[in-house]
Amino acid sequence: MKSKLLLIALLLFTSSLKIFSQEEPHYKYPPFTRADTLRGMLTPLRTCYDLIYYHLDIKINPADSSVAGSNTIRFKVVTPFDKMQVDLFPNMNVDKIVFENGKECTYTREFGAVFITLPEKLESGEHQIIFYYSGKPQVAKRPPWDGGFTWTHDKEGNPWVVVTCQGTGASLWWPNKDQQADEQDSMLISITVPKGLEDVSNGRLRSVKELPGGWLQYNWFVASPINNYDVTINIGKFKHFSDVYTSSDGQKLSMDFYVLPENYEKAKKQFKEAKNMLRCFEKYFGKYPFYKDGYKLIDAPHNGMEHQSAVAYGNHYWHGYVGRSSSKVGLKFDFIIIHESAHEWWGNSVTSKDIADMWIHESFGAYAEALYVECNWGHKAALEYINAKKKNVRNDKPIIGPYNVNKEGSGDMYDKGQLVLNTLRDVINNDTLWFSILRGIQKTFYHKTITADDLINYINKRTGENYNYFFEQYLRYTNIPELIAYVTQKGSETVVHYRWKADVKDFRMPIKVTTSKNHYEFIYPTTKFQMLKLKNFDPADFKVAEDLFYCSTKIYRSYVDPNSTIDIERLTGMR
Repeated sequence: MKSKLLLIALLLFTSSLKIFSQEEPHYKYPPFTRADTLRGMLTPLRTCYDLIYYHLDIKINPADSSVAGSNTIRFKVVTPFDKMQVDLFPNMNVDKIVFENGKECTYTREFGAVFITLPEKLESGEHQIIFYYSGKPQVAKRPPWDGGFTWTHDKEGNPWVVVTCQGTGASLWWPNKDQQADEQDSMLISITVPKGLEDVSNGRLRSVKELPGGWLQYNWFVASPINNYDVTINIGKFKHFSDVYTSSDGQKLSMDFYVLPENYEKAKKQFKEAKNMLRCFEKYFGKYPFYKDGYKLIDAPHNGMEHQSAVAYGNHYWHGYVGRSSSKVGLKFDFIIIHESAHEWWGNSVTSKDIADMWIHESFGAYAEALYVECNWGHKAALEYINAKKKNVRNDKPIIGPYNVNKEGSGDMYDKGQLVLNTLRDVINNDTLWFSILRGIQKTFYHKTITADDLINYINKRTGENYNYFFEQYLRYTNIPELIAYVTQKGSETVVHYRWKADVKDFRMPIKVTTSKNHYEFIYPTTKFQMLKLKNFDPADFKVAEDLFYCSTKIYRSYVDPNSTIDIERLTGMR
């Protein structure tokens, strides 16, 4: 019951036809459908109950690419109800749904929603249903970028089976409340596989049971809240090794690594970086959020994924991202170990309520890469890493997506998001405060789901400033702000007229510019022209600290004969 859902359900339900997409006013999205609403919205059939516990108990058969079993859903009544929504993709079969008293529930299906009618009305307390299902889940065409199972084989011909489902939905392979706002407190994951294979899932392994007919059941227990897209399976023949990380306060964290046998020697070397990652991120963000569940890296046949306490790794034991980087310093570390592990803080512990705010996961996760560089090679190297990402930014649509329709924003949430957070750090201009804010977000929202407003309000409170204008421009509009400056010299005096060109009317971000050669100071532009007078300053030396602030610039430089009667302000039209 990670999320105490607000009881606005009836209002949402009755007005859903009008507001279900909450479309951003600054970008025109294609029309959304009822299927989008059922998938993404917190309707009364979802908010009436609060998750407590899941027990996913399934058999996965690589021979015919099938999944069959059940999910026990334990929940607390929030408002009295006798009908609830659970989600399962329409290509999967609902075999039966049983209430705690043994009576079967009736149900109807619409798109990916299963509407369950209980045998009795629930007024209060804790209850459970067991949802039995089966089928062949959809296959991922381009994992991890699209959702589905990957049924493949290792070099020795052994089955190698994994799942990726972020964005697409965990309900593509198991029945659950497929919405990020509500997370169960704990979960038991029981995966049955053919003898000779093993499964690695989230949390800690409780037992392995031999079942009739040549099957093995692996029972993994997750002691922390976990979002549904993080629940995972990794089936294959792995070689296991382990290590222990000791935090600065002496707490021990188990580290387990599951790799294909042919990768064992490479992994023993490459995965040493995980300890350094933990050291750096605990310094910047606070303690690793899942000491109870441990930390794992697991070989995967795709690039990688942040499955909580069971990070999928597929970077070929290269540095950079599959062997390449936008900057030279980016080839000094394994991108997947660093980025996907950063999600243990940003995404897994602090989770967005709606996928529209997936930028909270990805912008901070990408910024964590730069902090890892800073931790090891210094701030100058981190700026090199960050600014090399500028050429990747498309500015195609807002970073924040439309709410209630399971739609994330622009892919710019990675590289642009990293640049924006670095800009905010330099706007705040107080690293002690900045890093205390990052740690404070993790502490305040530990194991919680949040909105963009929750995070922005926290930053405003900690800084004592209102940065709504900043986030509005960078996250809800496609354009970045542009600094316009007219720099004109007449005799010994140079006059700078400057302002912001931005979509947000009250945009007022401070920025550093040169006020003497190679000397930077803050100016405080608004969307109206202001004037700065400088003595003995060559307009050619006027520069903006573009390595610290992500914006565009338009600078006009001119020189006026000191004996002329030309008025500088009239010349530039700034009067």
